[in-house]
Amino acid sequence: MSRIGKKPVPVPQGVTATVDGQTVTAKGPKGELKFVVNDEVLVKLDDGEIAVAPRDQSKAARSKWGMSRTQIVNILTGVKDGFEKKLEITGVGYRAAMQGKDLQLALGFSHDVVYKAPAGITIAVAKPTEISVSGIDKQQVGQVAAEIREFRGPEPYKGKGVRYAGERIVRKEGKKK
Repeated sequence: MSRIGKKPVPVPQGVTATVDGQTVTAKGPKGELKFVVNDEVLVKLDDGEIAVAPRDQSKAARSKWGMSRTQIVNILTGVKDGFEKKLEITGVGYRAAMQGKDLQLALGFSHDVVYKAPAGITIAVAKPTEISVSGIDKQQVGQVAAEIREFRGPEPYKGKGVRYAGERIVRKEGKKK
């Protein structure tokens, strides 16, 4: 049984949520998001709370139960507060800068890497070594942060590259003479 799925999701103040069949829609100060719940899961809106339950006790329905509740929590949080991921750049000469709405990265290649932010995502560079990716869709924010990190992931010998803020890199010992 899902322990997460049993708890009803309270709709925060300032957010209007509607359930139309299998579609949950949330509107808030940051924008609007929709999530279509799998057919094996029931969704109901009662007294400012969204309840999620499996249609039957099959393994497939029970496995999608908790995930559906978590997705609903994510869209409600996204339209109210939004999500943010921070990235750090480590390495001599490695830096980031905004070029209009595009992110320009100098990561030790013979050319600068230019990353165009998708719609709904805001990229900010506070310092040349700090990047902030924010938006209302948690999955999209994480995907964009992962794509930026992928250009030059942290390497284990010197720790150079792009890493998530607070990420611990397991360092390796170099050559010995």
